[in-house]
Order: sequence, then C-alpha cells, then structure tokens
Amino acid sequence: MWALAERDSKVSVSETIAQLREEVCTLHEELIRWNLVVWTAGNISARVPGEDLMVIKPSGVRYQELTPEKMVVTDLQGNLVEGDYSPSSDTASHAYVYRHMPEVGGVVHTHSTYATAWAARREPIPCVLTMMGDEFGGEIPVGPFALIGDDSIGRGIVETLTFSRSPAVLMANHGVFTIGKNALAAVKAAAMTEEVAKTVHMAKALGEPVPIPQKKIDALYERYQNVYGQ
Repeated sequence: MWALAERDSKVSVSETIAQLREEVCTLHEELIRWNLVVWTAGNISARVPGEDLMVIKPSGVRYQELTPEKMVVTDLQGNLVEGDYSPSSDTASHAYVYRHMPEVGGVVHTHSTYATAWAARREPIPCVLTMMGDEFGGEIPVGPFALIGDDSIGRGIVETLTFSRSPAVLMANHGVFTIGKNALAAVKAAAMTEEVAKTVHMAKALGEPVPIPQKKIDALYERYQNVYGQ
C-alpha cells in the first residue's frame, strides 16, 4: 500500500512538472508580446508546489526555439535535476528567492526599455498613477547593484521586497525582477512595470508628476487586491 502511494505521488509530481513546463514555455511568449525582452535575454521560472524544485528557461536559447521539453528543472539550490540544457544564468537568484520567500510561486526577469532606464538611474518609480497604487501598493523600489552568476541578485531582490508591497524591483544598472503567487502573476507584474515606467517617464518630460497621498494609495491597493475582478 505504501509503495502504491509513493508511486502515485511520483506520478503526480511528474504531471505537475510537465504542466509547469508547458505553462512556463507559453508565458515566455508574453514577454515578446509586451516587448519586455530582446534576443535571449530574460527568463521566467515557476516553483513546483510542495517540492524543493523549480522549472526555468534554459540559458541562451532563442524565444522562438523554446519548447516545453527544453524547459529545465532544478532544485532550490540551482542544481540541474531534469533537462537536456543548462539552466538560465539567473537560476541561482531565482532559487534564492524561492528559498527565502515561500509565498512566491513565480519569478520573472526582463530588461524592458523604460523600466531598465529607471534602473540605470537607480531611481525608484514614484507612485503617481492609480494603476501603480492598484498593482504595486506604492513606488517600485530600486535594489542594490549585483553581478550575475551567483545568488547576489536574489539576495538583493529579497532584501528589497521583503518589506515592500511591490511585486517588482529595479535592480540597479541591470533590469527588472518581478515575483508573484505563480508565474502568470509575475509576468503580469513585469508587463505593468514597463507600462508605468513609460508613462511616468513621459509625465516627467512634461513637468513634475503629482504624487498620490499614501491613504489614497492604501485604498486603491486594498480594493484592487481584495475586491476587483472575479
């Protein structure tokens, strides 16, 4: 009986990983659709629920060539568990986020133009739009400069977002990292980050944008997160 239960559990995990490979692969198309990435830059990952595993984009593979089978599975230390390709160069950072933020189910990284321009200036995007109050609950913060290759970026993400309502962080001189309850939510946050980065940039070109009072931001965030939608 125990052996049967163990077998069924393994089948369930395998099925979940297969579904996540399909989902993560498909979501990469959204990064192209919303002009958030170029060439092979950027990546999406998803936590495997109930397991110390994640599914992530392979390193250096063009978006047009991605398939579910090319998505790789790693543990939450960034070690390859399943797949024929090397995982993304940002794997260690994604893994660090999952280890230290158990509520996170998806992580996205982009170099979208306007948001990355703010990151290059190391300037937070101020909350001057109702959609920012809705989605981010305040400004989009800037994280510390960190080199690619180890979990330094992940440390900066966790350090910056642990006490912020924002699902997005502008890593200094680098680009955007977003988190969500799942990969879809993190992709949405990435698209919204670029949209508000562009709009606030244009507003600043016309003059100084008017900030929204904190009480109004709180009300916007509460309604959007707990009332809006189905």
